[in-house]
Amino acid sequence: MAFLFLFLFLLSLVLNVILFKSKRKVLTDLTYIEDKLNHIADTNGNERILLHTDVKQVQSLLIKLNLLLDRRHQVAADYTNIERSMRKMLSNISHDLKTPLTVILGYIEIAENEKDLSEEKLVGMLHTLKIKSAEVLDLINRFFELAKLESGDKELELGKLDICELSRKVILDFSSILQNEAFDIAIDIPEFPIHVMGNEEAIIRVLNNLVSNAISYGFEGKLIGLKLSKTEGTAYIEVYDKGRGISESQQDHVFERMYTMEDSRNKQYQGSGLGLTITKRLVEQMDGSISLQSTPYVKTSFKIGFKCMN
Repeated sequence: MAFLFLFLFLLSLVLNVILFKSKRKVLTDLTYIEDKLNHIADTNGNERILLHTDVKQVQSLLIKLNLLLDRRHQVAADYTNIERSMRKMLSNISHDLKTPLTVILGYIEIAENEKDLSEEKLVGMLHTLKIKSAEVLDLINRFFELAKLESGDKELELGKLDICELSRKVILDFSSILQNEAFDIAIDIPEFPIHVMGNEEAIIRVLNNLVSNAISYGFEGKLIGLKLSKTEGTAYIEVYDKGRGISESQQDHVFERMYTMEDSRNKQYQGSGLGLTITKRLVEQMDGSISLQSTPYVKTSFKIGFKCMN
């Protein structure tokens, strides 16, 4: 009996020692984790908490904490990218506004100081003032349109539309410009209607932006193409050109705010850099998709996809 009591006493003692060491190890681990979290918070670092432990509860805690830290790092990176993009956008807008406003103010000053302006010169100045004022108004309208789209304040009313008919209308509106600039026009639109769920004004705006973009950046290819197709329940609108194309390094950025490629040769039609961003946002609001493929002087294609309707 005495041996049994001695055995139980020793067993209890061993268990208490093990429990004490385990508790102390847990406390040590938790203290390390707390110190590491305080360091990360104070330095705003991108570290993770690395700790070797055999305690399953501590292992589980580390996994969850590191997931939260990863999300925190991603949110911080996204915020930095948005902030950088906004600074660039505001800088570009300021530059784009400054140019036409400088011309406007210059002509106003001439009109104030030169008392003997001929009627012909005055008419020419007024024509230039009208063009430059329209540029300023267009840029401001684009900026606020994008702001509404990204804030969710602009909701599109969707309905059943025939994109074949809308595409014909858009390419017809550009026909005189394309003819004056000696562009070839390749049109492949089915005779039968293709219906999608969309917003008429938004789809026309999207197509106008894409055709304008093709004229600007595909000017040297002297070809504008518009093709409609239907595959496995999806309708596609493709706008393409045979210009110098878009390099792989630029393809990831063409839908960013205020991004304009430096090698546009047709400055008459070069936009503010907001057109493709607005295009992408409008397509997404209509549950569509947009993609880009480019091979220089062979084919640069923007393709929009919408779900077909019966």
